[in-house]
Amino acid sequence: MNNNFKTLIRRATALAAVCVLAFGLTACGAKGQKITIEVTGPDGATSSFTGKTDAEFLFDAIEDIDGVTIDGYESDWGYYVTTVNGVEANYDTDGAYWSLYVNGNYGENGVSTQPITEGDVYGFVYEVYQAAE
Repeated sequence: MNNNFKTLIRRATALAAVCVLAFGLTACGAKGQKITIEVTGPDGATSSFTGKTDAEFLFDAIEDIDGVTIDGYESDWGYYVTTVNGVEANYDTDGAYWSLYVNGNYGENGVSTQPITEGDVYGFVYEVYQAAE
């Protein structure tokens, strides 16, 4: 290695150390809040995915959690989730939909307006509408 490269490496290492000492890991690029996303599919099996995020809302946090993908579309009421981890729920054909739970309780917000809180568990559950008889 030439001396210029060694000097560059030393300076980058020193800058990273100063950043961590002065501002903490979050300000230096490490993610902050630890959350878990659980996905319960049509067969009732649940998969759990944990990661860290700096996102304010769940929709954006999903990008930071390995193993979780969603698809859908923007509606008048927010983002409507149609597919989670490749599994589509089609309400028009079979009454199926993806519901959102927060810490085991039915969500009061949509995925695009659900605030992120450290340690919370967010669940996507495949459900089928059952009309009352």
